[in-house]
Amino acid sequence: MKTVYSGVQPTNQPTIGNYLGAIKTWVDYHKEYKAIFSVADLHSLTSKISPNERKKNSLELVTLWIALGLDPIKNIMYYQSDVKEHSELAWILNCYAYMGELNRMTQFKEKSEDRENVNLGLFAYPVLQAADIFLYQTDIVPVGDDQAQHLEIARDIAIRFNNLYGDIFKVPKRLTPKLTARIKGLQNPEKKMSKSSKEPNDSIFILDSPDIITKKIKKAVTDSEGSVYFDLENKPGVSNLLTIYAGITNQTIEESVKHFETANYGTFKNAVCEALIGELEPIQKEYERLIKDEVYINEVLTENAKKAQCIAEDTLNKVKKALGLRI
Repeated sequence: MKTVYSGVQPTNQPTIGNYLGAIKTWVDYHKEYKAIFSVADLHSLTSKISPNERKKNSLELVTLWIALGLDPIKNIMYYQSDVKEHSELAWILNCYAYMGELNRMTQFKEKSEDRENVNLGLFAYPVLQAADIFLYQTDIVPVGDDQAQHLEIARDIAIRFNNLYGDIFKVPKRLTPKLTARIKGLQNPEKKMSKSSKEPNDSIFILDSPDIITKKIKKAVTDSEGSVYFDLENKPGVSNLLTIYAGITNQTIEESVKHFETANYGTFKNAVCEALIGELEPIQKEYERLIKDEVYINEVLTENAKKAQCIAEDTLNKVKKALGLRI
């Protein structure tokens, strides 16, 4: 089976954008791929998060994945920091990545813009991502447009390394998310919904209560026209809500537009609330049950880290042998 790999930083709980754009589709990956998912806690070190918050977010993230339907036996779910090979391979790859190509990374420019001191980890972030991917001989990486550039540099590093030392790494391919991956902010529908947004009503989190979800949807930006149809350029707010509704109900955008062709915005927003709350309620109940059993979650993490390390160690040994390093 081909391998699919993805990692998520434990900087906050996932939003419905993360859910519709990625996690909802992860549930069935194991049927077609060897599916590997990491809590990217090493990546989170590039941001200012307290140790207690990082620990809490990491545990909650894995618990939420299981509550969302990811089977910890059929999938490998682990903490990135539990597999030391990530850090070791990242250092090796740093010696094969070029300053110029890293300096062109759009995300680095955006994230370093408002920082007084930019850490080296943020600059070398794509190299650690490449190590994450290569360790598991990954065939497929599901990424949105914001991460496409990082995957391209990973591909370049893999090809560069292979040209020097033989067929060591698989060159990963991109799995392009569906339309529902591009969920925008409720207050700023021109930009992607972010779990780190400073606007409290811009993002809906998977664990938000029905009251909070209703409040945020009601306050979502629309326009003064009053008609529900899809037009990203002229009606970004309405189009975003349609995308959310279609993703939750598994309808096409066209089907959703037809469903609301005679509805006003009040009726439309009520329907989006109802669909979203109905989708998230069983997930939230399962999460509340699982989070009480920390022993079980830690057992899952320990067993899955062993599985991940077994694969990662094999890859790193091939790399070290190629470089003349002691295994």
